[in-house]
Amino acid sequence: MDFKADNKIDLNAENQLIRKEYRSLLRALRKNISPQEKKLIREAFELATESHKDMRRKSGEPYVLHPIAVAKIVAEEMGLDATSVICALLHDTVEDTEVTLEEIERTFNKEIAKIVDGLTKIAGVFDLNSSIQAENFRKLLLTLNDDIRVILIKLADRLHNMRTLDSLRRDKQLKIASETSYLYAPLAHRMGLYAIKTELEDLSLKYTEPDLYRDIAQKLQEKKKERTKFIHDFIKPLKEELEKRGFHFDIYGRPKSIYSIYNKIKHKGVPFEEIYDLFAIRIILKSDHDKEKSDCWGVYSAITDIYHPNPDRLRDWLSNPKTNGYEALHTTVMSSSGKWVEIQIRTERMHEIAEKGFAAHWKYKEGNSDSAMDEWLEKIRGVLSNTDVSALDVVNDFKHELFSEEIFVFTPKGDLRRLRKGATALDFAFEIHSGIGKKCIGAKVNTKLLPLSHVLKNGDQVEILTSNKQTPNEDWLSFVVTAKARSVIKQSLKDEKKKIAADGKEALERKLKALKIEVSESNILLLMNFYKMISPLDLYFNIANKKVDLSDLNKFEVVAGKIKLPKPVLAQSTQSMDEVVKQTLQKNAELLIMGENSDKINYKFAPCCNPIPGDDVFGFLTINDGIKIHRTNCPNAVQMMSKYAYRIIKTKWTKQHEIAFLTGIKLTGLDDVGLVNKITNIITGEMNLNMRSISFDSNDGVFEGRIMIYVHDTKELEDLIERLTGLDGILEVERFESEDQN
Repeated sequence: MDFKADNKIDLNAENQLIRKEYRSLLRALRKNISPQEKKLIREAFELATESHKDMRRKSGEPYVLHPIAVAKIVAEEMGLDATSVICALLHDTVEDTEVTLEEIERTFNKEIAKIVDGLTKIAGVFDLNSSIQAENFRKLLLTLNDDIRVILIKLADRLHNMRTLDSLRRDKQLKIASETSYLYAPLAHRMGLYAIKTELEDLSLKYTEPDLYRDIAQKLQEKKKERTKFIHDFIKPLKEELEKRGFHFDIYGRPKSIYSIYNKIKHKGVPFEEIYDLFAIRIILKSDHDKEKSDCWGVYSAITDIYHPNPDRLRDWLSNPKTNGYEALHTTVMSSSGKWVEIQIRTERMHEIAEKGFAAHWKYKEGNSDSAMDEWLEKIRGVLSNTDVSALDVVNDFKHELFSEEIFVFTPKGDLRRLRKGATALDFAFEIHSGIGKKCIGAKVNTKLLPLSHVLKNGDQVEILTSNKQTPNEDWLSFVVTAKARSVIKQSLKDEKKKIAADGKEALERKLKALKIEVSESNILLLMNFYKMISPLDLYFNIANKKVDLSDLNKFEVVAGKIKLPKPVLAQSTQSMDEVVKQTLQKNAELLIMGENSDKINYKFAPCCNPIPGDDVFGFLTINDGIKIHRTNCPNAVQMMSKYAYRIIKTKWTKQHEIAFLTGIKLTGLDDVGLVNKITNIITGEMNLNMRSISFDSNDGVFEGRIMIYVHDTKELEDLIERLTGLDGILEVERFESEDQN
C-alpha cells in the first residue's frame, strides 16, 4: 500500500531527481520521435507526475519514478515506439489513481486508451477455486488479439518491479518472484527478449533460493580470472582464422546465467565444479542480408578447421528459425584443454532480434521469422477464444506452449507444421483443423498405420484418418500436449457434460418445487457445499448420473423457502466466498506461528517437501484439508504462489517443542564392506536419531542410499549431513524432497 509523502522530505531534491530521470528517458528516445510525439510524451509525463504525486513506493521514493523507469526499459532495452513509451508512463494511472480511461482517450487517443486498459488489472470477486493471478494473466493474453505492445510493456513493468524487490516483505518477494519465474520469464522468452528473460530468471532465483543464488554468484566471481584467460586463449586462433578469411565480426565470451547453472545443479544433479559450459562464445557477423546464411556457415567451417565439433550438438536455426524469430547457428566444440565450449554464430540483424524480440521484428519486416511468430500468435488466439475454459486451464496450457521445444512435421502434400516436442498424432490432427481432430481415429506416420497416441519425431510425414462416428473422450487428455488440442477436447467434453447436466438441473428443480424450496442461488450454494461440489455444473451433472441422492432433501429443515442444513456448512449471510476467505486469512495469519500457538490452528505438513523447524516456510489454505505447511523451495511452491497468492499465509517457526519431523537424505558413494554399518552407527549411535526406512542400491561399485529419518530441526539435519560427508567412501550427501504431490 502506498503512503503519503512526509513533510520532512526534501521535495526540491525529489523534483530534480524526477526531472533528471525524465531527461534520461528522452535521451533514450531522441533518434526515434517526432516533435508531435515528444509533446505527447511530455503530456503523459505531467499527467503521471500529477496523478501519482501523493504516492510512494515501499522504498519511500516517489511513485512516479516507477512508470518513468518502465518507459525507459520500453525505449532503451526493447526499442519500442513513442506510443509504447506514453502507455508505459500511464500504465498505473487508471488502476491506482482517479484518472479514467475516458480522460486518457480524450487527452491522447483511442489506441493509447486501449493499451492502458489492457495493462489495468481486473476487479472482481473470486472463490477458492479461481486464481486472481490467472484471471489477470488471461486478460493480459487476450491483448494478443489487439496489440502485442501491452504484453511488452507489462514485461518491462515486471522487470522494474523485480529490480526493486528488496524493499518489500519476504512473503511479497516470494509471491512476485514465483509468479515471475512461472509466467513472465517464459513469456519474455517466447517474445524473443532473451536478455530480459535471463534477468527475470536470475532475479527470481535471487529471492526464491537466496543461499543457492549467492553461492553460485560467488563461485562464478572466484572463477572469473581463470575463465577470462581460458576465453582469451580459446578465441585467439579463431580470431586469426576469421580475419584471414575476410570476415568482419565481433567475438567475445558471454557467461551463462546464474539461473541456467542452477538448473543444471538442481535438476540434472551436476555439481558446480563439474559444469564446464559456464560461458558461451558469441560471434556477431557484419553481413549483407542476402549473404547471411552462407557467411554463418563459412564461419562454422573456419571454427571446425581449428576445433573438433560435437555432431550431436549442432543447432541450425538459420534454415528453420524458432517461433519467436530467433535465428543463429550453435555448435559445441572440444577445446585444446579438453573442455566442451558452445559457440553461437549470428549476424547483427539476428543479434538485434535475439536481444529485442518483437521490436526488432517491426524494424526488419522480412524473412520467415515474422510468419513463424504470426503462426504461433494464431494458435494462442485460438486457445484464448474459448471463453468457457477456466483461467487456470488457459494459463497452464499457455505455459506449456511457452516452454516447449519444437519439432517440424509434414502433411501428405509436404506442407510444414510446427508442433511442441512430444506432440502426438492426435495433436497433429487438431493442428490441421479442430473438426479433423475431433473425428480422428488413427494416423499413417511415414505410411505406417499408428495409434492416436503415437509421439511424433522431427521430419515425420503424417496422414490423419477420421470417422464421423468418433467423438472426443477424456482419455485423449492423457496424451495430447498442445494447447489447441487440450482446449478443443476440454470444450467438447464440457459441452457434453452441459447436456447431461441440463437433465440433472431439471430433476433438482422439480424436487425443490415439490418440497416448496426456492430455486435460489443461496440454496444451490448450500447444496454444493453439502454434497462437496465445486460448481453448480458438477452438482447437476452428478445428479443426472445418480451420484447425488436427492432423497437427502427430505431430511432438511425448510424455513420460508430456504434450506437449513443439519450442520451449517456456510454461515447464513450475504458474504461472498472471497470475503469468507479473506476473513479466514486475517484471523489465522497472526495465529499461525508454528510452536506455541499452532495448536489453535488446523494444519498439516505437506508431504511434497516435508518441512522441518528452521526451514523457510509458508502456509497454504487448501479447499478440503485446512492449512498445509510447505517449504518456500518446495517443488510446488512456485505454482502455488504464482496462481493463488491470496491463499498464502505468513508462517514462521518460534519455540520448538521436542517433536521429531520426518525428512529424507540421499547418499552416493563407493560400495565398500562395512560402510552401511558406519552410516547407521552415526545416525542411531552417535546422534540418537530414529530412522523410518533405509534402502541402498549398488551398481558397478557405486551405491545410492535413501534414508527417511526423524530430526528436530534444520541444524540437527545439517550436523548429520556434515558427519556423513566426512566418512571415507561417501561422495555426496543431500536432503531430498518427497515426490508425493500435494
